[in-house]
Amino acid sequence: MAQYTAFETVGKKEDVSDIISTLTPTRTPFTSSIGTEKVNNVLFQWQEDSLAAVRVNAQVEGFTAADATLAPTQMRQNYTQILEKTIKTSGTVDAVDHYGRAKESAYQMAKAMSEVKRDLEHAFVGIDAAAVAGSSAAARRFATVFKQIDAAMRVVTGGANTALSEANLLTALQRAYNEGAEVNTVMVTPDDSITISDFAKASGRNRDIATGTKIVNAVDLYVSPFGQVAVQLNRFLLAGRTLVYDKANWKKVILRDWFRETLAKDGDNTKQMVVGEFSLKHVNFKASAVIERAAA
Repeated sequence: MAQYTAFETVGKKEDVSDIISTLTPTRTPFTSSIGTEKVNNVLFQWQEDSLAAVRVNAQVEGFTAADATLAPTQMRQNYTQILEKTIKTSGTVDAVDHYGRAKESAYQMAKAMSEVKRDLEHAFVGIDAAAVAGSSAAARRFATVFKQIDAAMRVVTGGANTALSEANLLTALQRAYNEGAEVNTVMVTPDDSITISDFAKASGRNRDIATGTKIVNAVDLYVSPFGQVAVQLNRFLLAGRTLVYDKANWKKVILRDWFRETLAKDGDNTKQMVVGEFSLKHVNFKASAVIERAAA
């Protein structure tokens, strides 16, 4: 008698997992590390100041007072930027049963909310762009991290293919220290994280490379003459840049926090939008440093 196998049967049930695996990264290290501040206008301003340089200060008895040279504060400003994502799903797609989610529109909206948060992280540290006032035909744009760091705090290395060096990092830390900043974080790209892990291999340094069955090849805390800093990896950081900063000196500025809104129906569908209006503030442009490759 011929054997009857599963290859010949008709009407087999599908076996589809109810778990949807999403590989796309959603962490936003810079946005998550800084504080927040509320504003009430699309243009907001703040002032920064610094103390005069130290001097030899010794006076004779009975000296005549001389007026010091005073310097005004410096006004800074930035604009808010609107970020959004709109999804539109048919009435049918929500009525049909799907594996892995109860309702297609809710699933797509959850994805959209994760995506716009990544867009904000990219807008903060993934591009080097100046502020744009905007118009009825052009979007407002905020000045990104790299446009809010003083030129004196920029450590420029060799060409685009030049590796990050420990000397570069020490120079950036020293410049920040000399200005009075107390930096606590070094944010690096995935490529530069590999370079920093090699710092610990330098001759004469003690390092625990194995604990039991675990081999460690990473640097998450770097100790220098200018203090210790956490090394933070960021997938969205602009290639060729290393950010040296104090988390307390940056603020995510909020005009309108993220909100979801259902838009007017124009047929057998549901249209939903997630939108927010944000900006970025560096309380003092000399409170952070950046290491960057020279343009090709």
